[in-house]
Amino acid sequence: MNGSRWRGPRNALILVAALVALWQGLYWWVGDVALASPAATLRYTAKLVTGESFGMHLFDTMRAFAIAFALSVVIGLLAGFWLGFDRLSGDTLEPMIVAVYAIPKLTLYPILLLAFGLGLSAKVAFGVLHGVIPIILFTLAAVRNTKPILIKTGHVLKLSRSQMVRWILFPAAIPEIFTGLRVGFALTLIGCLLAEMFASQRGLGYLLMTGIGLHNVELIMSVTLLIIVFAAAVSVLLLQIDLRLHRRV
Repeated sequence: MNGSRWRGPRNALILVAALVALWQGLYWWVGDVALASPAATLRYTAKLVTGESFGMHLFDTMRAFAIAFALSVVIGLLAGFWLGFDRLSGDTLEPMIVAVYAIPKLTLYPILLLAFGLGLSAKVAFGVLHGVIPIILFTLAAVRNTKPILIKTGHVLKLSRSQMVRWILFPAAIPEIFTGLRVGFALTLIGCLLAEMFASQRGLGYLLMTGIGLHNVELIMSVTLLIIVFAAAVSVLLLQIDLRLHRRV
């Protein structure tokens, strides 16, 4: 029992140690031109996060991401349940949604800039564009894969459509829905960061582009490290919840 309890943290530490060793090895190979060493990156990161302007950039990114992810979840769940529940609408619109999802999102960014302008609204729109479609598709598939006996039970009980969603479809579909939320989380974050990289004057994406423009390797590595640590920590947490939900099915 004790061995299995510590297996996860031990494997995580081994993975982190292996990644740091690989990072150090790549640094020795390519040198300061393309990489900063792990120690130098940690020192610069500590200096960066304690600086006066970092909090502003972090807040701007987290605000845009939080709004975009909340909108992605709400829109994705509503659209997914509607398309999954209404077979005709789902069969008609699902191929269109998949086709839109296949379009490289950067090609649509100029249109979003014209529609929303520079600033928070464009970052939120670009984040939603990335994150909402996976949530719609996973929710739609989860509703369609609900056991027919549960649907028949709802009809026998003469439940309304809203009651059917609340008491039958949502509890039955929540494991697959949560998988969609996990994917949507990562893609929404990517969308917000990309928006900051190309048309923003604040945020972690803007800092990353500033580092690239100035060829400041330490700044690039530090911002990248912060993004990776945040995304990996939340993704691991969501993955654990996802696995538990699927085990209960």
